[in-house]
Amino acid sequence: MLTRRLFVAFSPQLDKIFRGFGKPKNGDKTSLGLKEALSVGIENAVRFLGKPDGYFRNELVKILLPPQLKTIERGLRGAGMGKLLDDFVLSMNRAAEQAAPFAKDIFTGAIKEMTFDDARQILTGSDTAATEFFRGKTSAKLTDLFRPVVQKAMSEVGVTSQYQAFASRLKMLPFLKADSFDLDQYVIGKALDGLFFTLGEEEKKIRTNPAAQVTSLLKEVFGGLKK
Repeated sequence: MLTRRLFVAFSPQLDKIFRGFGKPKNGDKTSLGLKEALSVGIENAVRFLGKPDGYFRNELVKILLPPQLKTIERGLRGAGMGKLLDDFVLSMNRAAEQAAPFAKDIFTGAIKEMTFDDARQILTGSDTAATEFFRGKTSAKLTDLFRPVVQKAMSEVGVTSQYQAFASRLKMLPFLKADSFDLDQYVIGKALDGLFFTLGEEEKKIRTNPAAQVTSLLKEVFGGLKK
């Protein structure tokens, strides 16, 4: 029911996406069906992640401490730095939640650029073939797009100041190399990992779960795909 409600809510946007394709020929239905499925999956993924606790309360995509800190987490908590660690983790996830909605336009652009041959190959690929296609086509653009958004969000929610607090208190541990660690890239990378993971899960649902095939075109294209 949730997937159906989301599709109905976003159907005007989907109409705009497909308006330029014209009336499909019989041989083009599979590619149009895939593009429709991807549009639904993108809307769902961005909606799920781009809200408070979208990352933080989802253990599958939650951004955890960087490896440099994770390896000594127990010692840091024992030294009374537990709250600082927890606040730092929360702030990284809040930054990712603020950045997630900005991915929608990049993904939509990739759908518009997808050829019918691309779509047919993806359709017969693995259950996350489209997600991997997106990863290859959009990762660089998303990284560039996310960087200023994440930097601004990290400043607003305190990620940078939290990490600077750690760095200043851990200078006596030079093996951590805190000063050379690219915190922005770490958060961006994890945010994108979570986004692609969630998109992949949505793709799997639409490919394999009849309840997620919320239009007649999706049912026609995907209903018999695994038979």
